[in-house]
Amino acid sequence: MSELFTLGGKVALVTGSTRGIGLGIAKRMAEHGARVVVSSRKPEACEAARDEIARAGGEAVAFPCNVGRKDELSALVAATLERYGKIDVLVCNAAVNPYFGPISKIPDEAFDKIMGTNVRSTLWLCNMVIPGMAERKDGAVVIVSSIAGLMGTRYLGAYGMSKAADSQLARNLAVEWGAKNVRVNCLAPGIIQTDFAKALYEDPALYRRALEHYPLGRLGVVDDVAGAAVFLAARAGAFVTGQTIVIDGGTTLAGFD
Repeated sequence: MSELFTLGGKVALVTGSTRGIGLGIAKRMAEHGARVVVSSRKPEACEAARDEIARAGGEAVAFPCNVGRKDELSALVAATLERYGKIDVLVCNAAVNPYFGPISKIPDEAFDKIMGTNVRSTLWLCNMVIPGMAERKDGAVVIVSSIAGLMGTRYLGAYGMSKAADSQLARNLAVEWGAKNVRVNCLAPGIIQTDFAKALYEDPALYRRALEHYPLGRLGVVDDVAGAAVFLAARAGAFVTGQTIVIDGGTTLAGFD
């Protein structure tokens, strides 16, 4: 394996990593040599993801955590440091979207949950992890955003706002910590074929309609995002910071005309 993409000796903490994009990132980082910390709310799901990575020859541990609770995030970081002594790569993937509809009608509770989990919790975790990276003058943070944060939407407005905020958070942190060689970037996927998007690609009519807006003629798969995450975490991405890399098959370029 080219040293540009190796993660040998690195410790990668990935939130929301028991399914979908998060699990794909965790698996590929382990495949490239990282020791991976798998985390999500349910212990049994964490253990299953850990075991899947181990069966493939990778090294992983499982530490359950609800990212919406600051004390649990602190415990997650402490457990990782106790096990491995450092965190080289942080992937903030855990996110929620409890509301689908116009933002003119969103309940306060749903708005607070979206912004709290998708933005505030990411800031909490970054503030817990980045100082240790800065001490070693080496670290990479990858925040999983969305193309919903780059365009207007009728039904995902609050979610889109949170993802736009994630991109701005990455830019701010990149500026604050760049002198310590800590890189912070976002990934903004389009429709990726995971459980989260099943309603779109399992309905033939919706699937055909979605494909009309994707110049590459297909929807994304998990590895499309995982590969970009490995790039940003590895030596290959060492001069990239503060960016939002769009992984959408060209749909934001083509528009919806």
